[in-house]
Amino acid sequence: MERFAYTRATGITVLSALMTDFTYKRHAHEEYALGVTIRGAQQFHLGGRLHTSRPGGVILFSPEQVHDGRAADRTGLEYAMLYVPAPLFLEAAGLGEVARFGAPVVRDPALAEGILRLARGLARGLDELWASELFLDVARRAARQEDAPRPKRGDAALRRAREMLRSGRDERVKLDDICRELAMSKFRFIRSFKAGMGISPYQYYLSCKLEHAKQVIQASRDAYAAVAQCGFVDLSHLNRHFKRIYGVTASEFARM
Repeated sequence: MERFAYTRATGITVLSALMTDFTYKRHAHEEYALGVTIRGAQQFHLGGRLHTSRPGGVILFSPEQVHDGRAADRTGLEYAMLYVPAPLFLEAAGLGEVARFGAPVVRDPALAEGILRLARGLARGLDELWASELFLDVARRAARQEDAPRPKRGDAALRRAREMLRSGRDERVKLDDICRELAMSKFRFIRSFKAGMGISPYQYYLSCKLEHAKQVIQASRDAYAAVAQCGFVDLSHLNRHFKRIYGVTASEFARM
């Protein structure tokens, strides 16, 4: 059984998911992602390792961390996830710069309870003041899992490549332009990017386009607006790729 339900409130996107056979393609988010495994075992690759979260496990993704995801076995998986824009998370956590979590799976019963209460409350449309106060507590608890010291975000060439791929997400990015900017050959650039990010430049670029498409749909509730603004060929093209990352098509997401 596969079910993906999205809700957005107070700037936070909530995902409630049931899945057995579905597998997320490798991708990255602009937001922080805070989740809890409710039933079953949740597996994903991140940083060259396979990680497993079991019931009560808290999953923590920093922005731009490349990962996939699936149920560990045929018994299936149930989990909830909060996707929080970086500025909102940093403000609530009292941090001045991007935080990087020390581990993608932790055992913290108080944090797990807070995430689930917030996810369920937002999905039911509970009071914004109550939700904001609960989110403040969740963000501050999550920030305690921050890595120390913070690792560097990669070398200047990798950072510049990410900027160019992200800034060109609404049009067709030319590989020649990036390689000229970085003074690299095409194949050296592709190898270097994949080694540094764990994902190919095209996969990263597509992930950025889909992230932007999600933002457009959240603002307009119109999947066709995302097709037009994000450079997809047509709605079926967007739907096909959107489902591989978010579990639902862009059309279904717009209706949610």
